[in-house]
Amino acid sequence: MSDDLTCAAMRTFIGTKVVQAKSAIKDDVIGYKVVYPDGYESWSPPEAFEEAYRLTDDFTMSFGHALVMLKRGAKLTRAGWNGKDMFIFLVPGSHFKVNRPPLLGIYPEGTGIDYRPHIDMKTAQGDVVPWVASQSDLLADDWAVVV
Repeated sequence: MSDDLTCAAMRTFIGTKVVQAKSAIKDDVIGYKVVYPDGYESWSPPEAFEEAYRLTDDFTMSFGHALVMLKRGAKLTRAGWNGKDMFIFLVPGSHFKVNRPPLLGIYPEGTGIDYRPHIDMKTAQGDVVPWVASQSDLLADDWAVVV
């Protein structure tokens, strides 16, 4: 049985949906009280729940799960990253008018530019840089939401 069942607080899990859940007893079985995004509540036996969902904050998410959380506005990190306080985050798209280099010189001043959504990283040094996933990042199962 999972150590997650010992926590009485509502925590965030991800599977086919992002849900809130906490330990709950039904018919003398310790399972999960699950609250779905629409507010519906149910009880789930531990085996079924733990096969379908992963905690978002304990370094067990796949990159696919991490990407879902990233799109929901979460900051994410990996247990496998060496730098302290490193995380990635989604920068939403925007529209702005060119008014400074390097775009000034490529486009005339005042040209409207659509800046596409992208992922940036806060580095261990505190800088922010564009980020592209490596093969290791894509295949890793040690992603977690920064809380």
